[in-house]
Amino acid sequence: MKHITTILLATVAAAGLMSSAYAADLIIEEPVEVGVVDVSGSWDGAFIGAFIGAGWGTADHTAAGGVGPVPVGGNDIDLSGWLLGVDAGFNATVGSGLVIGVVGDIAWADISGEIEGGAFDGTTHTIDWMGSLRGRIGFDGGAFLPYLTGGLAVAHAERFSPLFGGIEADATHIGWTVGAGVEFAVSEELSIDLLYRYSDYGAQTYDFSAGTDPEIDLTAHTIQAGLHWNF
Repeated sequence: MKHITTILLATVAAAGLMSSAYAADLIIEEPVEVGVVDVSGSWDGAFIGAFIGAGWGTADHTAAGGVGPVPVGGNDIDLSGWLLGVDAGFNATVGSGLVIGVVGDIAWADISGEIEGGAFDGTTHTIDWMGSLRGRIGFDGGAFLPYLTGGLAVAHAERFSPLFGGIEADATHIGWTVGAGVEFAVSEELSIDLLYRYSDYGAQTYDFSAGTDPEIDLTAHTIQAGLHWNF
């Protein structure tokens, strides 16, 4: 009887060991998945947007008829103010993280200045709208896109003089612009755009009714922040 009990105990112990081993074989350890961070962006396609910003510049005056610069104390005017506009464009990735595109914009502005004192006291110059058509080239940094831009620039300005009882004239300037900016992706559809530009709008003759037709060279710096909807 003692031998039978020993055999039964040994059999139970062996069965337990086999069951443990079998159960261990059924446990499948899944390897920990290594996280993959997607650093590529999604900048391809069209976009539209709106922006707000500030501008400053100079309206350099040349004597009527283009004779030459007005002497010291003349009526060159420093300008400053704001702008509010809309833009639209298209981006395409051309490989190795290089993104090229084109963008056009139009902005309503009040970038102006006034002469205080002297013979031209009260003379004002105001840029009331500006626009551009530019190329862009940037680097796909994933959630951000730093870029350079340049192209055609247009601005409309008005000049008022209190001389001769008050005279005014306006002109549309056409020139060039260059700048640099960066876009930050907020979501797949929305990005924040920050941009600085220098614009040389060239010289135009302002036709005053009093017969004085000064030539004015217009330049401006602008900084702006906007939102782009990408689709």
